[in-house]
Amino acid sequence: MVDRARELGWSEERILVIDDDLGHSAAEGEQRAGFQRLVSEVSLDHVGMILGVEISRLARSSKDWHQLLEICALFGTLIADSDGICDPADFKDRMLLGLKGTMSEAELHIIKQRMHQGKLSKARRGELGFDVPTGYTRSSSGEVVFDPDEEVQ
Repeated sequence: MVDRARELGWSEERILVIDDDLGHSAAEGEQRAGFQRLVSEVSLDHVGMILGVEISRLARSSKDWHQLLEICALFGTLIADSDGICDPADFKDRMLLGLKGTMSEAELHIIKQRMHQGKLSKARRGELGFDVPTGYTRSSSGEVVFDPDEEVQ
């Protein structure tokens, strides 16, 4: 994305990478320092453009996504990803960004639902395993048994 920013004419000293949230779920913005920093920087009118690979994944909650869009529109901050550059102040661009955010939130719900259904399927087949409590072991037949020699930490 840094290379893309340079291609779009941004000088090196004007490019700021915020990647604090890599590996964290975007389901809740309050738990993500990088997202909060981004919102703060936009609110301080320090940001001309937000670039991301798949921009709608910045926030997977409609509340957080639309808050970001509103602030970007207010301060004239553009939003860009691999699909192009959007201006949240423009009605058509904002509608597209809103749709992308809604689809991203729905995708998160679908992923959770699939994971839950997979867990239920494993349970029905008798393949769902759990960690055993400290002091117990799982025998080769799958039974959980107390093991007095198991070291308690």
